[in-house]
Amino acid sequence: MTVLAAHALVRRRGERTVLDGIDVTFVGGQLSAVVGPNGAGKTTLLRLLAGLDSPDSGEAVLDGRRVDRLDAAVRSRRIAYLPQSAAVYWPLLGRDLVALGRLPHGADLSRPLSPSDTAAIDRALARVGAAALAARRIDELSQGERARLALARVLATEADVILADEPVANLDPAYALEAMTLLHAEAARGVCVAVCLHDLGLTARFADRVVLLASGRLRASGPPATVLQPGVIDLAYGVGFRNVTIDGIVQPVAWTYRREDIPG
Repeated sequence: MTVLAAHALVRRRGERTVLDGIDVTFVGGQLSAVVGPNGAGKTTLLRLLAGLDSPDSGEAVLDGRRVDRLDAAVRSRRIAYLPQSAAVYWPLLGRDLVALGRLPHGADLSRPLSPSDTAAIDRALARVGAAALAARRIDELSQGERARLALARVLATEADVILADEPVANLDPAYALEAMTLLHAEAARGVCVAVCLHDLGLTARFADRVVLLASGRLRASGPPATVLQPGVIDLAYGVGFRNVTIDGIVQPVAWTYRREDIPG
């Protein structure tokens, strides 16, 4: 079973401490949602876990080995990172974007791809329902269509770990549900999936585990039914929550604004 852990992670930017001694573990077979208000440190945590940045102290460890000391090729095969948004600077075709997910496996996009690479790309496009976008230029696609292809790129990597930063931000409900369903299915296959989310409704529905950050500190970690309780998340968000139950799933709804409760 894949285990990705943060041990006493600290990350500073100038005089500001963005993450302050984070200890948390993510395991294969679970979809973990990292939640918290803006500026909580969610993206910073994912980037440290992905080995894209190095901590000021502490360490991110994948199956017992420090992530930032792994060989870059090994790390890129084992960890697929989906950033919150990606600017489009050139007229890449949709299929070529997805094919970037095969680079860690030695694919050379200047030459015909191997049968295994081609099959992985086809599977990823089919899973996100984007086969029709394969021959279209990504600079001519909508934000939602580009997001669909970006997720397909991650799936094409066939990594042990998927780290996705706000994969459903600013997207319509249908895509959000589809994307979260796909990510949950990856976890069910044994992949270690960690997703930064602002939507607590989707968190309650799809997450196996919730990690709550606020002001760079870990405030709670556990099952959604435990973490997404008004007595726990009120202080993190500075909002009074009320719970509603839909199809047996308890969902928190922001109800009253209480800035004085936002932790420092």
